[in-house]
Amino acid sequence: MSVSNIKRQISAEEIKKLNKKYNLLSVEERIEELYKDFDATEIMLTSSFAATSAFLLRVFSKVNSAQKIYFIDTGYHFDDTLQYKEELTKLYALNVESIGAEKWKHDFTTKDETWKKDPNLCCSINKVEPLTLIKENFTVWVSGLMEWQSDHRASLDIFEDRGGILKFYPLLDVSKKDREKYIKTNKLPFHPLVSKGYSSIGCKHCTVPGKERDGRWNNNPKTECGLHL
Repeated sequence: MSVSNIKRQISAEEIKKLNKKYNLLSVEERIEELYKDFDATEIMLTSSFAATSAFLLRVFSKVNSAQKIYFIDTGYHFDDTLQYKEELTKLYALNVESIGAEKWKHDFTTKDETWKKDPNLCCSINKVEPLTLIKENFTVWVSGLMEWQSDHRASLDIFEDRGGILKFYPLLDVSKKDREKYIKTNKLPFHPLVSKGYSSIGCKHCTVPGKERDGRWNNNPKTECGLHL
């Protein structure tokens, strides 16, 4: 993969103005406006193809079908997640590229079963590091986080400077009720594990059925993989 370094810095004052403007817009309008305020080459979109990823991906496919979507393949996804990824990719003609850890690092976590003794390290190796290698090339990182999903997410703004990259959360203030209404109205496919009680879906070793993010890293105080912290 070849990505030219086109990253630019956005000042605190510019971020403040962006939040003021985007707070008044709908989800669709926010994404349309994003391509007016930033060049497409500056925008990085990631998706875990988890519980209800179809919402954000459908909107992007309508606004800019050429937008590349980075999928972090940890090597530990449920088969259902990989099938859901293929389903959405075909349904919306998505431009998806998978990225992952170096083979020897991933193999280490498999043999070591790192997720049992140090889930933070496992996430760092298989999620955070692969994305770190490419995110330095982008100005804006789009994510589908919503504020009702956790206390941490409730503290966010639509635009935030996170370690030198501008995070953009177009779904941030979408309620769970409105999200489900949008999905049903537009007949979007849910992740197959949702019907089995999984509200938040990550790697198979660390995910069990549960409400919101309660099923992630079960019996562990950990609530985020580290990508969005």
